[in-house]
Amino acid sequence: TPLDRPNVDTDQIVPKQFLKLVQRTGFGEFLFYDWRFDQNGNQRKEFVLNDPKYSGSHILISGDNFGCGSSREHAAWAIKDYGFDVVIAPSFADIFYNNCFKNGILPISLAKDIVSELMKTVSVVKVDL
Repeated sequence: TPLDRPNVDTDQIVPKQFLKLVQRTGFGEFLFYDWRFDQNGNQRKEFVLNDPKYSGSHILISGDNFGCGSSREHAAWAIKDYGFDVVIAPSFADIFYNNCFKNGILPISLAKDIVSELMKTVSVVKVDL
């Protein structure tokens, strides 16, 4: 799933109003909530996670500095609970990067031009775990 945005921070990954849960599950429905839904709770058709062709995807591809912001582990929980096992980006915030490993997510850092090419031209990405 291509999320062509740099500096995706933990507040965007899972907004603070959903941090009341203390268990690791249940956060997937809140992943990128403010981008996925409008103020009335309706899906924004233009957002990539609402595109049916990416339904069931296990790999998220994003821009530089993914996971920046606060140190909340909830961001990794939301990504994993949504179904992503791999996040590919040119760079990651250090704390988020380490939280990925703790939560069964493989963060893969690739050169910016390779990530850009993956987002633009590749319809299927496979990572052999």
